Amino acid sequence: MNKLTPIFAFLIVFISTTTLATGDPIKGQKKSLTCAACHGADGNSTVTNFPKLADQNEDYLLKQLQDFKSGARIDPVMEGIVAPLADEDMADLAAYYAVQKITRGMAKQGADITLGEKIYRGGKKETSVTACAACHGPKGRGIPSAGFPVLSAQHAAYTVKQLKDFRQQSINMQTGDTKPSRVNDFEGVMINFTKSLTNAEIEAVAEYIASLY
Repeated sequence: MNKLTPIFAFLIVFISTTTLATGDPIKGQKKSLTCAACHGADGNSTVTNFPKLADQNEDYLLKQLQDFKSGARIDPVMEGIVAPLADEDMADLAAYYAVQKITRGMAKQGADITLGEKIYRGGKKETSVTACAACHGPKGRGIPSAGFPVLSAQHAAYTVKQLKDFRQQSINMQTGDTKPSRVNDFEGVMINFTKSLTNAEIEAVAEYIASLY
């Protein structure tokens, strides 16, 4: 329980300051044609480097679009995509993808699912890493009211990249490097989670997440 206490402590603050999305999914579908090239017509991408957006928490999707536009989250491709979008456009897109059904995922053959499940459900005790399930739930459904995203059935390749991008921020802070990293997590939760994970552990967790449904 001690490892979960900090998570629950800031949830109350985070929930009280989160702006809820109020988009129109019908309008969002019409505006999603550009997105379909990478993310699929219904938000189920077939290229594993591009994330599935279907069934994702609406508020989380809206925040990511806003972060891409503000520069809080860096991605050259998404920067160009969101540049012409108004707040209403982003809200509508988030609403559309949130009501789509995500396709089932699976771990690749030979993946270390046992290690992935161990970290996802129990964390990494020797380095005080909190279990993924504390924020994302035992089945990877997230906590919509707190802005924690759905992870289940996500492409492992995409998840691996995001975890490594979060980890890179800790590496940059230790080495003085300036390699691209991801820092738009709340209060550094993901940066703290990934800082002591090895590549093998990250890949195992990502494959386990892909198998959740």
